[in-house]
Amino acid sequence: MPLSSLLKPKILLTIIFISTSLSTSIAQQDSNKFWNNVRYGGGIGLGFGNGFFSGSITPSAIYQFNQVFAMGLGLNGTYNSRKDYYKSYIVGGSILGLVNPIPSIQLSAEFEELNISRTWDDYYEIDKENYWYPALFFGIGYSTNNLTMGIRYDVLYDRNKSIYAEPWIPFVRFYF
Repeated sequence: MPLSSLLKPKILLTIIFISTSLSTSIAQQDSNKFWNNVRYGGGIGLGFGNGFFSGSITPSAIYQFNQVFAMGLGLNGTYNSRKDYYKSYIVGGSILGLVNPIPSIQLSAEFEELNISRTWDDYYEIDKENYWYPALFFGIGYSTNNLTMGIRYDVLYDRNKSIYAEPWIPFVRFYF
């Protein structure tokens, strides 16, 4: 058997091996680059006083496209109660867009969809509600390192359905 016919399969296998190794290496670098731009954070809330209690946890993750623009997803879990008046359980999610036109100023747009389950207790009868509530927030905040503090406004605010007392809501965001 000629030497050239023996070398052809070995050369072909070597080319396939090198191509596969290179493409795997490039894919891993692209994957690492993606995960290096993902930031995790969110917020935790706690409020109480005069028979009222509120607790919330809002984890989120954003992808930092560059120093100016980021987008992400968030979750929301909240429990509220006021003694002898009502209780509510709230779960949902959100889509968030962040723009930093300059490093210390952050503009945000966030669409939030929440499932609200409320139980009202007026001493004589118990009334239960369960509904979905959308909110669309536009906000502005001051950023420093991993922290942003600011205010946001719900343009879809409905006084009778919203879980928020007012359409203007202060916020604090952390991303690491």
